[in-house]
Amino acid sequence: MKKRVITGTVFALVWIALIALKWLVPGGWGALGFDALFCALSVLGCLELLRAVKGVSFAQKTVTVAFCAAVVPLYVALQITTEQGFLAVACFGAVYAIILAALNIFNFGTSTVRGTARCLFAMLYCGVLSCVLSAVNHIAENSVAAIITLFLAVTFTDTGAFFIGMLFKRWIPKKLAPNVSPNKTVIGAVGGIIGGMAGAVAAYFIYFGLGKVLDTPLVYEGALHPAVVFMFVGLVVALFAQVGDLFESAIKRECGIKDTGKLLPGHGGVLDRFDSMLFCGAVVLMSFGMIMV
Repeated sequence: MKKRVITGTVFALVWIALIALKWLVPGGWGALGFDALFCALSVLGCLELLRAVKGVSFAQKTVTVAFCAAVVPLYVALQITTEQGFLAVACFGAVYAIILAALNIFNFGTSTVRGTARCLFAMLYCGVLSCVLSAVNHIAENSVAAIITLFLAVTFTDTGAFFIGMLFKRWIPKKLAPNVSPNKTVIGAVGGIIGGMAGAVAAYFIYFGLGKVLDTPLVYEGALHPAVVFMFVGLVVALFAQVGDLFESAIKRECGIKDTGKLLPGHGGVLDRFDSMLFCGAVVLMSFGMIMV
């Protein structure tokens, strides 16, 4: 637990530093810190996943890791609009799929079709979802608010699920998904939802307060009060975060491993720390890229 708290604190401080960099450095240069983080997530997550699933040839693994390393920088370099950026990623992915198919043909027997399927999944799960997180970082309006909401909603979801589940599991012991993660309870999931909503509302008040000081007000023209919209975003983020956490648990259980890696003391691997956030990027992107403008 001590290692987990220390690692979590360091991660929070890094995230706060990157937010400050993004908020204070003009011209888009401040966003590069998060782009580097999400690129590292793509590469390290891919390495962890391919090591866990096995049955992937060295050639397939090399191509997949290389493409995961390139997909976030490609999106950042080519995105004039979010749509154009994802079109570039789609074309990039098509080239990647063709290369994997060629490996099946010319390296037959070593590079299997099953290994190709696992590589395609790794590219989608680590590369494309990391790219979506980078898209959140480059929303035209409210990108700082989106990043703060993403961090606080996911963090409060994990914290709420852990503490509420621990406090009330004696009286409400109903398991959430016993075949995947035996320790998670329904009451813990409810605590996660409450935590996610609280985290999103906290993000609103933090951005609202600092935005006044730094003269970067929230851009919003909807009928509902923005705090209500933030709360709804927190609700959906909490649901997706817990699905992401359970999905990562399912992968580990099927592969027969406890953690995807050992890079982060107390947490395990990169995917063990970012599994929830990977699933939430699309929610935050849609909310702040479409609803909050």
